[in-house]
Amino acid sequence: MDIVFIVDPIAGLKAYKDSSVFMMREASKQSHSVWAFEAKDMFSRGNVVCANVKQLTLSADNHAWYAVTQEATKPLTEFGAVLMRKDPPFDQEYLYATLLLSLAESQGARIINRPASLRDYNEKLAILKFAEFTSPTLVTSDMSSVHAFIDEHQDVILKKLDGMGGTSIFRVTATDANRNAIIEVQTEYGRSSIMAQRYIPEIAKGDKRVLVIDGKVADHALARVPKAGETRGNLAAGGKGVAMPITPREREIAEALGPTLKRDGLTIVGLDIIGDYLTEVNVTSPTCMVEIFEQTGENIAAKVIGAIARS
Repeated sequence: MDIVFIVDPIAGLKAYKDSSVFMMREASKQSHSVWAFEAKDMFSRGNVVCANVKQLTLSADNHAWYAVTQEATKPLTEFGAVLMRKDPPFDQEYLYATLLLSLAESQGARIINRPASLRDYNEKLAILKFAEFTSPTLVTSDMSSVHAFIDEHQDVILKKLDGMGGTSIFRVTATDANRNAIIEVQTEYGRSSIMAQRYIPEIAKGDKRVLVIDGKVADHALARVPKAGETRGNLAAGGKGVAMPITPREREIAEALGPTLKRDGLTIVGLDIIGDYLTEVNVTSPTCMVEIFEQTGENIAAKVIGAIARS
């Protein structure tokens, strides 16, 4: 099967930890042909969605992990699977890319994850679909409502809806001297919606990334443990990744969501779970596969490629 990956610039990918590279290598091991392109290389001419693509050969050398064997222009329908793995931000160009991918899907291309669901599952707001598993949550642009939520819960996390990697996340208590300023900046003086969630103390033990592949739950999660003095577990914010077996509560949440995620065409999903609560549903380019494999031997990339090949 020819499998093509939509990624950020290939030369900039960190092969030693990148989940997309890990999946490319696994696809090659399973005798699939691996191709790649950037979202900007996709276009539509005469209503046919095409891309300028590169065929890659993969190696285990993280410093020279690929070689381009050929370049071509192909309709996306010529590939057995198209994996959308471009990192956020979900900006206008990302939106346009999903619209082109939806057109390609209507022409018979197989897009993973489904473009419509990439648009519908905002990684912060998607938890509202599964409110029974979430900590008390407020989404609003109204500053007085945010203040009232903080007064009610005393200890709260505030986050922008388009943030990634732990950016623009603040812990605010009812007595915080910077409370007014933080709310003003976060909401842009009431012009932008944000999410407020009751603080979950179990963050000290890690923000767990639980991967769900084709509706099935991986056996291990990666706990992103905050560094000293931090409330954010994100690896990009200095958190330490520790792989561990998923807990019964994590399995309960993931298995409850699995059928809905599969129905919505979300083959690769990363759930963020802190303690007993679901905090995010990551659908754009879920990571942590390499860390889990290196620490436990569970090969989630192989499960992804296997699921693609079987369906």
